[in-house]
Amino acid sequence: MRQRYSSGTEWEPKVGYSRAVRVGNQVFVTGTTATTDGGGHVDGDAYAQAKQTLANIVKALAALGATPADVVRTRIYVTHIERDWEAVGRAHAELFREVLPATTMVEVSRFIAPWMLVEIEADAVVQGSATTPT
Repeated sequence: MRQRYSSGTEWEPKVGYSRAVRVGNQVFVTGTTATTDGGGHVDGDAYAQAKQTLANIVKALAALGATPADVVRTRIYVTHIERDWEAVGRAHAELFREVLPATTMVEVSRFIAPWMLVEIEADAVVQGSATTPT
């Protein structure tokens, strides 16, 4: 059984995807940015954007019965790796210091909106459960 979570961003219905999908005990959170409730976003530095992005990921995980402790892999995309890798890495470590998921950080030329500095994906395996939460 497939369970989906939508964050309500404008891109999900336009592109035809879900913010996160759970199948069995696996949860996949798509590329997530520093959007805020109500359609806004975090401007400014990469650290602040990474913190909001990770908070959005935690919200998506929770909606599908997972926690940051269940995350086994993250993928981090940044537009200026030389400038921002440490700030984004610090935000990632604050959430995942004990979990230590496999991760990758790569530089990309740009994202869908010019204000975006970072985008993060997460994959989780919910321990002890092979069923979808009710």
